[in-house]
Amino acid sequence: MTPMDCQRCGACCAQYRVSFYWAEGDDAPGGHVPVALTQPLNAHLRCMAGTSSRAPRCIALQGEIGASVGCAIYDRRPTPCREVTPGDAQCLRARTAHGVG
Repeated sequence: MTPMDCQRCGACCAQYRVSFYWAEGDDAPGGHVPVALTQPLNAHLRCMAGTSSRAPRCIALQGEIGASVGCAIYDRRPTPCREVTPGDAQCLRARTAHGVG
């Protein structure tokens, strides 16, 4: 495995709460994130279901962390997911927390 192979890692999808502006949801004009896979946080924010729990794991994450993973909504994922870059500080913290070398 290459050190930053996201399709074999998935640690970031099971480490952080993925919160984003409500209008990214597909129930808003121009929105794209499937609302059925989200939960409200407050009047302005939603998060991906599963990421606000004590042991977060995004509902859209498929597969086994550190082995083979994919995002069920990759083309429609929210902004925070688009902003994570392989090898950035968030990525490295998540990889360490999940023991993904």
